[in-house]
Order: sequence, then C-alpha cells, then structure tokens
Amino acid sequence: MARFVVRRIGSAILVMFATSVLTFLIFQAIPSGDPAFRLAGKYSTPAQVESIRREWGFDKPIYVQYVKTMEKIFDGSVISYTQQLNVDQTVIHDLPATLSVTIGGAVIWLLVSVLFGVLSAIRAGRYLDRVLTVLAFIGLSMPAFFLGDIALYYLGYKAKIFPLGDYVPLTQNPGAWFSHLLLPWMTLAVLYIGIYSRILRSSLLDTLGEDYVRTARAKGISERRVLIRHALRNSMIPLISLWGLDFASLLGGGTILIEEVFNINGVGKYVGDSIGRLDVPPILVITVFAAFAVVALSAIVDILYAALDPRIRLSS
Repeated sequence: MARFVVRRIGSAILVMFATSVLTFLIFQAIPSGDPAFRLAGKYSTPAQVESIRREWGFDKPIYVQYVKTMEKIFDGSVISYTQQLNVDQTVIHDLPATLSVTIGGAVIWLLVSVLFGVLSAIRAGRYLDRVLTVLAFIGLSMPAFFLGDIALYYLGYKAKIFPLGDYVPLTQNPGAWFSHLLLPWMTLAVLYIGIYSRILRSSLLDTLGEDYVRTARAKGISERRVLIRHALRNSMIPLISLWGLDFASLLGGGTILIEEVFNINGVGKYVGDSIGRLDVPPILVITVFAAFAVVALSAIVDILYAALDPRIRLSS
C-alpha cells in the first residue's frame, strides 16, 4: 500500500508540473503579442507595461519567465492590475461561497443519483426505469442559466418560497445561509443527477451479472444484502472517481453560471467578471489552482479506493 501511495503521489506531482507548464505556454501563446501588456490591461500606460515586464521577468528567457510566474502565483503576490486587488486574497475571500454551493450541490446530486441509479437497475426495462431515464435526459439537456432563472422566477419571485439569490455566510446566520443556498444546490444537482444515475445504472447491471454475485445469491444471502454489500459497493467506484473530478472543477470556477444567476460572489463569479474585463491575472491564477485541485483530488480518490479494494493497487 505504501508503495502505491508513493507512486500515486509522485505521478500527481509530475502531472501538476506538466499542467503548470502547459498553462504557462498557453498563456504565452495567446494572440495579442506582449504578455506584459495582457497582464496590465488595455488601459495601461507604457510605463506600467514596462514595470510589469521587469517584475514578471518577461525580458528574460522563457524558462526564467515560467519560474517567475509560478513563484508569483504561489507566494500570493499576483495583482489584478485592472481591479488593483490581490488575486489570492480575493480568491480566499470568495472561496467560502463557492465551497458552500459546491459541497451542498455535490452531496445532493450524489445521494439522488445513487437512489435513481439503483431503482433504474433493479427495475431495468420497466415503467419506473423509463420514467427515470426521461427525467435524466431532461436534466442533462437543461442549461444551468435557464434552469436557474426558471427556478428563481417561479419559486423565488412568484411563489416567494426562496430568497431571490445572494449569499449569507454560515457564520453570520446559518438559517439564512441554508435558505439562500437551497435553490442553487438543487439547480446544480439537477445538472449532474442524470449522467451520474445512468453511469451507476450501467455499472450496477454489469456487476449484478458477475460470478461472485451469483455465488452470493446461491449461498442464500438476501437480495437486499447482495445488492448493497456486494454489487453497489463495487459499482460505486467509477462514480466516486468522477465525483471527485467534478467537485474539484467546480471549486476552480465551474460554478460560474450558478453564481451569476443567483448573484453569489464566489470564485466562479470572480472568474466571470475577470473574463468580462479581460483581466488576465485572476484567470491565470485560478486556472492553475483549479487544475491542481483536479489532480490532487483524483490522487486522493485513487488512494482511498486502493485502501478499500486491494485489486486496484495490485493492478497499478
């Protein structure tokens, strides 16, 4: 197990390094010439551009530019020259809102997906399976902004059941925090329940046909125990792996549409505002952090499953 953990962490570090290099090269290759001018913004003066060029090392060889860029990203000294704000401090300030949206939505879509996936598998080809399939495809086809606007209009504005967006910190008022986030959670969950439930249905149907499942049934083990203790446990492996990747991508700004619709000042909204202003430093920093989060969570999920299932570490 220790060797597997070391190998997995080592490969994650290599992937992070490759990702940082690729992100830096893409940033360098963006059309419009001088990277110092892109960082400074379109309303910058020649003196400001020259100062940024020296500060970031853009007058040095490409490998020096890479080292300087990564140093500035990770020591928290990147400044949004358009907004005159420290990017890392702004991300830290906005992260609780994004965490609140992401964690709540992720828990809901995982639990509901497991319920729908199991029901579809045990009723495969029957009426309930067809209904859940239709609902899954409806959820998949709904754009986030459309579903959010509809929910906000009918459940917030018309019915006045939920607040009209905004975010209240958990430490300030737990009740208001929950009520303001319930609609964003449900909207985010609907976007993922369809694909997750279909993946689990397919995986569960394959697992139920395995020899060890038939052996468990032949031993007289109840169908419920066979389903939960044997089939579902193994069928959840690809689902949890995918869940970890999606969770990380949402933390890195993937909630942009949800936060825009519900007026939540999180990392996603910060990314959206930065794109609208052509403000490059926040986009660069959040892209690197989001990529690292995906790689790190992927490694953590692999290690957890290797601890639960020895076959994974033996095959790696």
